[in-house]
Amino acid sequence: MKVLIACEASGTVRRAFEARGHDAWSCDIRPAEDKSNRHIRDDVRNHLEGWDCIIVAHPPCTRLCNSGVRWLHKPPPGRSLDEMWAELEEGAALFSDLWNAKCPRVAVENPVMHKHAKKRIRNYQPFAQSFHPWHFGTDPAGPDNEKKRTCLWLRGLPPLRATGTLDGFSARARVHKMGPGADRGLERSRFFPGIADAMADQWGPLGPPPEFEPEEQFVLPLAA
Repeated sequence: MKVLIACEASGTVRRAFEARGHDAWSCDIRPAEDKSNRHIRDDVRNHLEGWDCIIVAHPPCTRLCNSGVRWLHKPPPGRSLDEMWAELEEGAALFSDLWNAKCPRVAVENPVMHKHAKKRIRNYQPFAQSFHPWHFGTDPAGPDNEKKRTCLWLRGLPPLRATGTLDGFSARARVHKMGPGADRGLERSRFFPGIADAMADQWGPLGPPPEFEPEEQFVLPLAA
């Protein structure tokens, strides 16, 4: 399959799909950390068409996530309320463009979202599932043994099945306890290899999708 990994510079998800034989590309405004030539450095919204079936997207969540909603009422030092709300509009617009991309299989990853973000996202639907990285880890000392609630908004894709053997009791809270610094936002948003492997293993075998009608992609079944 031809797979786009949106808003990723680390290459974590791209490499997982590549390792399984897929034509995988990442796209971000930052350069690829692994210097890969399978990385597009640009606004991903310029590259949302022509992919076989999957867009695994990690749009910035700073102004969308529930944990940061307080800044919309009282901004941090040196910032204004107008700036906070402008960044919310920008973040919601990017999420909307990824979620509504003309692709039959889309996955968008973000934390739990507050009500102001939900109202601004076109065709918003509740997330399909949530989990922690440790659900996909097998090594207590490995990078996946972390507590960080992660949500997936899915269209045309099944929820991921947990593949880990950890019980969560030894999971670290590194992300939540991370101190201030120039790279804090980047490090807090870094994706986990166990989840990336599960995406490639479970979604990759689905293969290229059948033809679909874009106008029907958001039609939900009637409640019983």
